[in-house]
Amino acid sequence: MPRLLYNWLVLWSAALPAAAQQPIARDGGLALATRAQLQETLTRLARHGPTPEVALIRARLDSGDFRVGDRILMRVEGEKTLSDTFAVAPGPVLALPTIGEVPLAGVLRSELQPRVEQYLARYFRDPVVQVRPLMRLLVEGDVARPGFYAVAPDLPLADVITAAGGLTQRAKVTKTRVERDGVEIWGGEALRRALGQGYSIDQLNLRAGDRVFVPARGDIARTLGIIGGLVAIPVSIYIVTRTR
Repeated sequence: MPRLLYNWLVLWSAALPAAAQQPIARDGGLALATRAQLQETLTRLARHGPTPEVALIRARLDSGDFRVGDRILMRVEGEKTLSDTFAVAPGPVLALPTIGEVPLAGVLRSELQPRVEQYLARYFRDPVVQVRPLMRLLVEGDVARPGFYAVAPDLPLADVITAAGGLTQRAKVTKTRVERDGVEIWGGEALRRALGQGYSIDQLNLRAGDRVFVPARGDIARTLGIIGGLVAIPVSIYIVTRTR
């Protein structure tokens, strides 16, 4: 394995436990897609007929981004009971202690902050609120630590694979795919290009429960060359929390 890749993976392995204890905001992170941006993208793509990406965007606009089991990191200044990580409950709703449930049906991740602020304003004067959505992705196949991971939606998908321990020596990165309910929604050249360009989970229109699968490979030299290019990015700590 090239030394640059090895050192990068070792550094991530050492940093991951600290990141798991306390999510850390990503500096300079990509903004989450707004409803207007998604609608604009949908209109542009729909001109060329139905595509998987068109279906993914329509699903987001129709039903929102939040699913039961998603987590939301919230901090409310001066309110310890409201400064914690809360799970999304059936509805979907954000159930908060003492003050009730914040409806999340149809809400996009970019709309979470104003939705929570508006709700808390019923109970507090000028609340100072910070919210950070987390979503569960399943990473399986030829990675060192397969399993469910709660990740920030502005995290590049390539970094989610790294958080799962990185690729094994048998991993065939060119055949990596993303599935939803057993159906492939990203794969082939489109996914390889997205990984290389650092596309985030939000940019790929993923949602909780989606499965990232890395199959075994045969051509070690070619795969190492590709993944070496994918991981040549600055090393930072992102929100990555292992769920059990």
